[in-house]
Amino acid sequence: MKQLLKNVLVAATVTLTAGTTIAANAQQQTQPEAKSLDQLLQLVKENRVSSRKLDQQREQAFLAEKADKQAMLNKAKQQLKDEEARSQRLQKAFSENEIKLANKETELENAKGTLGEMFGVVRGAATDTIGRIATSIISAQYPGREDVLESLSEAKELPTLKELEELWLALLTEMTESGKVVTFPTTVTLLDGGTEQMDVTRVGVFNLIAPNGDYLIYSDATEQVQPLGRQPDGYVTDEADEFTDTTSGYAGVYLDPSKGQILSLLTQKATLEERYHQGGTVGYVITAVLILGLLISIYKLVTLASVNAKIRSQLKNISNPSEKNPLGRILKVYHENKSADAENLELKLDEAIMRETPSIDAGVNVIKIFAAIAPLLGLLGTVVGMIGTFQSITLFGTGDPKIMAGDISMALVTTAEGLIAAIPLILAHSVVAARSKHIVHVLDEQAAGIIAAHSEKE
Repeated sequence: MKQLLKNVLVAATVTLTAGTTIAANAQQQTQPEAKSLDQLLQLVKENRVSSRKLDQQREQAFLAEKADKQAMLNKAKQQLKDEEARSQRLQKAFSENEIKLANKETELENAKGTLGEMFGVVRGAATDTIGRIATSIISAQYPGREDVLESLSEAKELPTLKELEELWLALLTEMTESGKVVTFPTTVTLLDGGTEQMDVTRVGVFNLIAPNGDYLIYSDATEQVQPLGRQPDGYVTDEADEFTDTTSGYAGVYLDPSKGQILSLLTQKATLEERYHQGGTVGYVITAVLILGLLISIYKLVTLASVNAKIRSQLKNISNPSEKNPLGRILKVYHENKSADAENLELKLDEAIMRETPSIDAGVNVIKIFAAIAPLLGLLGTVVGMIGTFQSITLFGTGDPKIMAGDISMALVTTAEGLIAAIPLILAHSVVAARSKHIVHVLDEQAAGIIAAHSEKE
């Protein structure tokens, strides 16, 4: 019995605790402990009533929230229905507007009539005129002419009378100015980046010429007048300088019919100095051979001329031989051997001539060797250049000729340099050899005369 009572108390206590936890938290009160079964029963009844009230409050709150959510749902459904109806109305209006817009466009095209064709012609003419005017050197004198034409070429509507007049004026100005030679002041951008105010002469649509005869170009990208990086040959600029100084009458001048393109390409043309350096090491060796051969030739011509002058002086005074010239030394040998017979005297004179000949002919064969070496060096440069060309073809193919141009230039330039060096060396050798042979011939002639005179005396 006691054990049963204990179990009932424990169960009631757990139930009371679980049932009254929320109520205790809500009411913030502390329940007294049950000390007997009657008190426990009374507490359970009280807590049961409190729990029932709390559950009712929760149920009422839930029902109230449910009504609010339902009202929000109903409101959202009504808004969705309204928006769907509005979408249908807008879609219908859009379709009707599309039809109206198509009808209006048709009406506009019908109203334009032939004006639409004129609009296309005007836009095309404006586009073509912009390209012609922008690159024309006349724009250097009249800048900004293409601004109005650009707006006309990009317009979506029919051109106005003012715009048509601007197009007509642009075409008329270009046509009339292309046949004039005028001088006008403008700012020239120099190659060093500075600027200078000049009175530039414009020859139609072909060329711009500075007061000193230099040719100028007009850059449509920067809208600046600039001098050429490299001017044409001197005779061309001289004619241009004379042309700019002419105030009346007629004067000749060289024109560029391509309106500056040929002059621009002229700046890429290699000069004589640049072509010389294209020969490379072989070209420098050929130049050294040419210079050395010419120096030897000049030296021999000077020495042979001096010897020839001394021999002529000696011919005027045969009785008094001098040791300072070959003929004097030969005559001295004769005076020293007058008592010898003709045969021995001839041998003595031949020996003296043989001693003089090497000094007279010294260097002549060297010039001849240099004249033969020069074209061989040119051929060597040709072979080296062609080897480089084939190496470039092996590495890069034949797609870009500029890659092979350097080696081909070396092959051709060295050949030309070898021939250029050989020609003057051959001429110099011929002259020097003729002078030396003349001197030797004079010595032989005088020796033969001496022997003949000696034989007659015997």
